Amino acid sequence: MSRQARLVLNNASYHIVVRGNQKQKTFYAKEDYEKYLELIKHYKRKFHFQLYAYCLMPNHVHLAIEIMLGSDLSKIMKGLSQTYTILFNERYKKVGHLWQGRYKSKIILKDEYFLECLKYIELNPVRAKICKSPFDYPWSSYLERFGYSNSQLIDTPRLA
Repeated sequence: MSRQARLVLNNASYHIVVRGNQKQKTFYAKEDYEKYLELIKHYKRKFHFQLYAYCLMPNHVHLAIEIMLGSDLSKIMKGLSQTYTILFNERYKKVGHLWQGRYKSKIILKDEYFLECLKYIELNPVRAKICKSPFDYPWSSYLERFGYSNSQLIDTPRLA
């Protein structure tokens, strides 16, 4: 049975989730997280998308992005996933898949749910009991959103 085509729109925001294969860890060391964030910066420059929130968990990633061209979504995620997998496999002497299937994407309407989605993403480590406060977790956009990081990775959403 073939999989259902993904709904992709121009000028739309998405909540993206990509999980480690069989829930395995995809980030082991600080350098792994830093490399993934570097890749996000690279693909932001290449495809000119807006990043509103992110959270890199030990075995999965959440992103809230806005794209101009719907066709760019798959290119962005393919680039991130393939490039990081190659680097991860080289570093840890592994082979094969790192990510579980294809990424999940859900359209985010810029209304009350949009802000709830950003909060959901950034509070992920607290819900997972990795930390007590989102201020204690360095791998999400929470610190930048509140001025405690100057990574200049996230964009400010324009809400209607």
